[in-house]
Amino acid sequence: MKKNLDNTFKVCELQLVYKQTFKPSQRPKITNSLDSYNLLISIWNTEIIGFIEEFKILLLNRAHKVIGCYDISTGGICGTVADPRVIFAAALKSCATSIILAHNHPSGNLTPSEADISLTRKLKDGGLILDIAVLDHIILSTEGYYSFADEGII
Repeated sequence: MKKNLDNTFKVCELQLVYKQTFKPSQRPKITNSLDSYNLLISIWNTEIIGFIEEFKILLLNRAHKVIGCYDISTGGICGTVADPRVIFAAALKSCATSIILAHNHPSGNLTPSEADISLTRKLKDGGLILDIAVLDHIILSTEGYYSFADEGII
């Protein structure tokens, strides 16, 4: 019996694409948590910030200039899933050397949960292996923010 080799080695082709839409000199620079918050709140959908939890990352280059913002997940009232594989896939694809994690608490309570702290530590450890620094984790609302870096948690 003759085997059909045409079907044996079929796999999907993957492409990595990076499109720069403006000059590197025009990228905002992050120097502190307030810079992060101001940029994040300007791009966050403030119409749903008190209703739905979202998780995003800021992707930075070596000069701490923002390459972009990536939406990781949108959840419900009480949480959202932040998959480390998705986070680092975005960081690797964009050639980011560091990232800033961000999510909102629809309740307006800016205190991190144990799950928030655990995830942040897990991502920081994963970043060390990949040589991608996790600089901060911002919990935000329309009334303010909480910075893991400022509080010495990260």
